[in-house]
Amino acid sequence: MNRKKRILVTGVAGFIGSNLTNSLLQRGNVQVIGLDNFDDFYSREQKEKNMSSFISNEDFSFVEGDIRNMADLSALSEIDVIVHLAAKAGVRPSIQNPILYQDVNVSGTQNLLEFARQRNIKQFVFASSSSVYGINENVPWHEEEKLMPISPYASTKLSCEMLGHVYSHLYGIRFLALRFFTVYGPAQRPDLAIHKFFNSISKGQAIPVFGDGSTSRDYTFVEDTIQGIEAAIDYDQSDFEIINLGNHQTVTLSELIHSIEKICGKQAIIDRQPEQPGDVPQTYADISKAQKLLNYHPKTELETGLLRFYEWYNNQRNNSK
Repeated sequence: MNRKKRILVTGVAGFIGSNLTNSLLQRGNVQVIGLDNFDDFYSREQKEKNMSSFISNEDFSFVEGDIRNMADLSALSEIDVIVHLAAKAGVRPSIQNPILYQDVNVSGTQNLLEFARQRNIKQFVFASSSSVYGINENVPWHEEEKLMPISPYASTKLSCEMLGHVYSHLYGIRFLALRFFTVYGPAQRPDLAIHKFFNSISKGQAIPVFGDGSTSRDYTFVEDTIQGIEAAIDYDQSDFEIINLGNHQTVTLSELIHSIEKICGKQAIIDRQPEQPGDVPQTYADISKAQKLLNYHPKTELETGLLRFYEWYNNQRNNSK
């Protein structure tokens, strides 16, 4: 009998990490080793809730540790694939604390690549970001675009992509950098717009809107993103790829707010704010490469995804009363 494939998921207690782990464990042919340091960007309580559905699964094991600490990594054994989702997140906070972002995101990724080299782990899937494109009017963005990041967060993600290329070239590690485009859905971080907007509109509180509402994003439902990650885990056709995982549709901020108002049955109170440094005016993914290499086909319409989030949000609120 073949041993189950063992997948290390860093940032397992986070939004995408917990959704991915739920999906992987439903396969039945893998074991997941989760690593998380419960970074205080948002509450440990929320992250533990994220893991509650699989924490006792016999095919799951958890290590509380930090990707910057090689001793924490050395405690891990028999890994076949690394899915590296752990990072200091957020464009605006990275402007306030760029050195910390460099330390966690770049040094932490370097450590994981060293760990992969030492343990002869040949499959490394990395969570990159659409923010690496910066301000670029040549939309939709394909992976060969000139990259002009405008925030420390974005520059760390680009640095990690290049580190992956180095390790792929020198040591034969298959490195797949997946550029995520504004992922949303159940368990989304509380600092992100969709979560904040639902929370504030539901409670009749004002929502901060940066700029005139014309900025646009390529919103991608988390289940669609996970379909792409799982395909990357199994991908074996080349040793280094950078691949967009978006929805190939753009929605303006004003349109997003209107959709959330409809779902909540309440009108938003708008607190108009100036545009923020580091924010890009639009994101828009060309996903033809993902379709070709990963058979990636996002299926979730925005309103469907927002409804799914709202169901989760209400469930969380009701359970915490």
